[in-house]
Amino acid sequence: MILKASFFIVFFTLFLHWETSETKSQAEIGQASLPPRGWNSYDSFCWTISEEEFLKNAELVALRLKAHGYQGRMLPDPGRWPSSRGGKGFSEVAQNVHSMGLKFGIHVMRGLSKQAFNANTLILDTTTGKAYEEAGREWRAQDIGIKERACAWMTNGFMSVNTKLGAGRAFLRSLYQQYADWGVDFVKHDCVFGDDLDLDEITVVSEVLNGLKRPIVYSLSPGTNAKPTMAKDISGLVNMYRVTGDDWDDWNDVSAHFNVARDFSAAKLVGVKGLKGKLWPDLDMLPLGWLTDAGSNLGPHRNCRLNLDEQRTQVTLWSMVRSPFIFGGDMRKIDDTTFNLLTNPTLLEINWFSSNNMEFHYVTGSVSSSGKHGLTHYSKNEGKTSVLETKVLALRSCKDVKANGWSTKVLDNDVARVCWEENSNNRTSPFCLYKRKAPSVSEGEMVYNHQSHGNLHLLVTERTELCFSASSNRKLTSKESSRGSFSRCRSHASQMWELNNNGTLKNSYSGLCASLDIVKASSGGVRSWLATGRRGEIYLAFFNLNNQVTDMSAKISDIAKAIPARRSSNVATCTAREVWSATNLGAIKDSVSMSVKAHGCALFVLNCN
Repeated sequence: MILKASFFIVFFTLFLHWETSETKSQAEIGQASLPPRGWNSYDSFCWTISEEEFLKNAELVALRLKAHGYQGRMLPDPGRWPSSRGGKGFSEVAQNVHSMGLKFGIHVMRGLSKQAFNANTLILDTTTGKAYEEAGREWRAQDIGIKERACAWMTNGFMSVNTKLGAGRAFLRSLYQQYADWGVDFVKHDCVFGDDLDLDEITVVSEVLNGLKRPIVYSLSPGTNAKPTMAKDISGLVNMYRVTGDDWDDWNDVSAHFNVARDFSAAKLVGVKGLKGKLWPDLDMLPLGWLTDAGSNLGPHRNCRLNLDEQRTQVTLWSMVRSPFIFGGDMRKIDDTTFNLLTNPTLLEINWFSSNNMEFHYVTGSVSSSGKHGLTHYSKNEGKTSVLETKVLALRSCKDVKANGWSTKVLDNDVARVCWEENSNNRTSPFCLYKRKAPSVSEGEMVYNHQSHGNLHLLVTERTELCFSASSNRKLTSKESSRGSFSRCRSHASQMWELNNNGTLKNSYSGLCASLDIVKASSGGVRSWLATGRRGEIYLAFFNLNNQVTDMSAKISDIAKAIPARRSSNVATCTAREVWSATNLGAIKDSVSMSVKAHGCALFVLNCN
């Protein structure tokens, strides 16, 4: 049996492919020329969706969302898809989706499945249609699979392949050629980014997709611990990449996106050059409407737990950031409130066509004394939000200068430690981890370890069996710590480290380096975002992360200074309307002010002269 493709988990995604009013070719438009927009089954069906459920959702996306720019991609479990029998794969499903005017996508895992590895099947050479041969022999799954680089949060499912081998590259080429033959338009590639970074596999897959005749939008996941420097490493290789952990319907998940959105926008990484088109940081799906639970086999069975104000905050932030807009709820039970959030014309206009998108720092906020939830046209003195500082172990690109700071220190009893050097003026004791050589591994694993050189375990104390891990053994949500953690010591590559002469501490699993970061944690506060429209309008969003109603205000003069085209001009007056309350504020000369509900937002459209 020739290994054409490993078993894989799929979730269906319906996504948007935008075309201008003029007839243009795909090459002229480019892939993902605007933030992709669509539907994904994971938030509502998790692992359990069937072909019937998928196609019904596709019909409803075509009927209700397609006119608003949603052209769907879907990701299924092969055992629930009867049309795939007889070696057809997802061809018939893709044809059905295409007949609705939608695009079809799948969600696949890194590298090779453990099932294929254990069966030790032959690798397909797509150039000959036979088993891959090199150096006078046929190559099999166990020649290319790297067991100690199994996906950290799905260790019994999938492992990396050795892309340094011709057979490893041939396997990935056969896999993605098969997806193209099925009619796939979008691939979400999981367990290859963030803490799970596998730059070698991303690069090879990108090269394969670039050489295919069929255009396929390429998306990476997950985004735990993603940093702008990491994103620059994959610039030009993909079209979307996640920048957070999984986003679910929890306020702490929503609020965790604000700092991440700010950092990637400030780094000018939104809408830059990507694979055959553009590249978009992805804040994850919108878990609205009728949902399931993370990791559940129940299917959709409950309503979104975010209240309406929190839902408005989420979709407003996603729009202002220009994140892909992928809905996760069950289309069969979509309610009017959810539908109106997803199709709000101002949000969709901002998401696709705005520019100069940035976090706006010149906004004041104070907890409202009146307790009223209505509109106000005044501002108060800026409230103070307590901010705590804490030190955390973080992961970042080894090219980042912030990763340089580790060295070896030997105690009196000859026990060696790896320590992070603090500022020379700081009299506190350095942060240290105890080091020891990792236990021996199998012959196949030793080949890989020899290439990566990571052979150290780093422990909390000399006598404990808790080792520093670069990736969690389960998939994290956005609200959870995205930094390295400690877990029972094992021979997995996520716990293998190498101390380099330049002061970096490199992990063998992800290729990322550790650092000790100071993180400022705030329990609330206010945020604001600013953008300009294609007709000269200004979009201003207020976000209240506090647990109480907060009066927020921004000066017109500060808004004008923040926008490049208006810095040298005097803004005399603006007219404004607020989107969510549908209120016309009329002429405003000095400042825009409003009382904003707890966890809520206000979205203004300003026209100034």
